Amino acid sequence: MKWNAALYQTDHAFVFRHGEAVVEWLDPRPGERILDLGCGTGELTAKIRESEALVEGADSSADMIHRAKQSFPLVPFQVLDARSLPFEEEFDAVFSNATLHWIQEQDQVIDSVYRTLKPGGRFVAEFGGKGNVQSITDALATAMAGAGLPFKAIWNFPTPASFALLLEQSGFRVEMLHYFDRETRLAAGDDAMVKWLTMFGASFFGDATPQQQQTVVEEAVGILKKTNYRDGQWYADYVRLRLIAKK
Repeated sequence: MKWNAALYQTDHAFVFRHGEAVVEWLDPRPGERILDLGCGTGELTAKIRESEALVEGADSSADMIHRAKQSFPLVPFQVLDARSLPFEEEFDAVFSNATLHWIQEQDQVIDSVYRTLKPGGRFVAEFGGKGNVQSITDALATAMAGAGLPFKAIWNFPTPASFALLLEQSGFRVEMLHYFDRETRLAAGDDAMVKWLTMFGASFFGDATPQQQQTVVEEAVGILKKTNYRDGQWYADYVRLRLIAKK
């Protein structure tokens, strides 16, 4: 997926702001070597660095990494594929926020993270779980069907049980697993849902023309206004999985 890193950083800052609670679960310590996997534009990587941990950021998007390096020049960042990290027992912890649901091959990511961690190392992550943004996905599916476009899910939102099983199969011991609703207020403005769909739902559109995409977005927003808009503010029905697993 092609990301607009500048718009992500300005119009969708709620992603990394909510991630600060996940950093608390990480509880980074001075001198620990930590990998922020799917670091985006680097805000949480920089937050982890405040603990005096030796943190590095990694993301599959070159645009995100370029933006992160510009914003936080003292933090090392690199473009990496989460499914095939080039490390062997090098990190005390791997941290990830709002990333894993973008990857279908989650078993490969877990195996890769396991190899990356030192014995006793911890994997701390949060991402979309079963039912995440269900109303938005349903609205997109309805709008695309109305436009005669095929609809295919792009996200992988696992159940707590299925993801815990993947962790255990890779050798992890699951210490904590929290599955919870977190309705999330989007950016201010009547166009906030349009911006969300343009940023995060773009991969649904495939070969659709710009005019078809606009039609779908307008139709989806019309559907969602009945359920996800109130008092002049847009909301997304987020459902999250947050975990700590030890190697």
